[in-house]
Parts: sequence; structure tokens; C-alpha cells
Amino acid sequence: MTADTGVIAVPHTEEDSHEGHHSQGINTPLLGMLLFIGSETMFFAGLFGAYFNARAAALAQGQSWPPPGLENVIEPGIVPIVATTILILSSFTMQYGLNRIKKGDRTGMNRALAITLLMGAVFLGMQAFDYYSLLAEHGFGINSGIYGTLFFTMTGFHGAHVFGGVVGIAIILLRGLTGQFSAKHHIAVEAVSAYWHFVDVVWIFLFATLYFLK
Repeated sequence: MTADTGVIAVPHTEEDSHEGHHSQGINTPLLGMLLFIGSETMFFAGLFGAYFNARAAALAQGQSWPPPGLENVIEPGIVPIVATTILILSSFTMQYGLNRIKKGDRTGMNRALAITLLMGAVFLGMQAFDYYSLLAEHGFGINSGIYGTLFFTMTGFHGAHVFGGVVGIAIILLRGLTGQFSAKHHIAVEAVSAYWHFVDVVWIFLFATLYFLK
């Protein structure tokens, strides 16, 4: 209580400080994640550029693309389609979890994160199975010319990003189970959610390019 005003000074809590920080602008950790996503967008843009450059060069020389003998190797079969569907749906469960914690529902968030984590792991498992099938059935690997190199480089790097997202989700899930997040304090959840949506969008473009456009 101050002598001049008679007002009791209440110390700010950690959540109050986070709320005040929100009112001043974007949170620094979230900004860092958005900048990281921006840099990764440029990285994948380079991979797409390499792919379309190789494709254009082959077609300009009168060659077929995919190269002869590989025309029907990469097909949108049941495994890649189901894996893609799972990853897309996981983006919705991730967003649902973020929406729940914004309303103070820790249990709802934790359940949504657990489902998203499982879906991400299933996607990785199905991608590994697809790799195995391509090698076992067609002898198609990263050393199968420029087409194989580009396919496995692009999808492999994306798989590495999915794995990173799965690790991030696991971490915030463990934190969520200990009650570390609230309606006012959930920046880490927002950051991981933004990254997961990025991973999802990149795969949509990869899937459309590699399995349909070719």
C-alpha cells in the first residue's frame, strides 16, 4: 500500500506478464518460429526449383519425364493417399488442441496433442513402408538417377521435418500433462502448431508434384 494513494500494489504473475507482452506485439518465441518457418520455406522452394529445373531440362531435350522405365514407379497408391489424409487431418487436431487451450481446456488440448502425435508417427511409419516398397518392388532408390535423387531428397527432408514436429508435439504434450499451459500462457503450443501446419502444407505441394504432376 502506498502512502500517497492508499492503493495496494499487487505483484504481477507470470501469466499476467505474458498477457501484457501479447498486448505489445508478437511474442518473441513465436516470432522466432515464424522466422524459422520462413527460412524453411525458402529451403523447400529451392528443392522444388531443382525438381522443376530438371524436369524442364529433360523435356527441352526431348526426353520423357519421369525417365524411361520409371514412368509408373511413383503412383498415388493406397499407402501415400492414406498417409497424406492422416497428415492433413492431424493439422485439424493440432488446431483443435490450440483452440482448446485458448479457452483454458487443458484436458482437451492434451487429448488433441496426443492424437496429433500418434497421427504424425503413423505418417512417418507409412512413409518408411512406402520407401521399402519402392526399393523392394521396383529397385527404386536415391541412386536411381536424378529422378530418384530428387524424389528421396524432397520427401526425405520433409520426413525429417515431420519427425522434428513429432518431437516438438511430444514435448509440449509432456508439458501440458504437468499443467504448464493456460488460456493466457500457451505460446509454445502456438509455435509448434504453426510449424505443424507448415509441414502439412509443404507435403500437400510435394504430394501433388511428385505423385500427380510428375
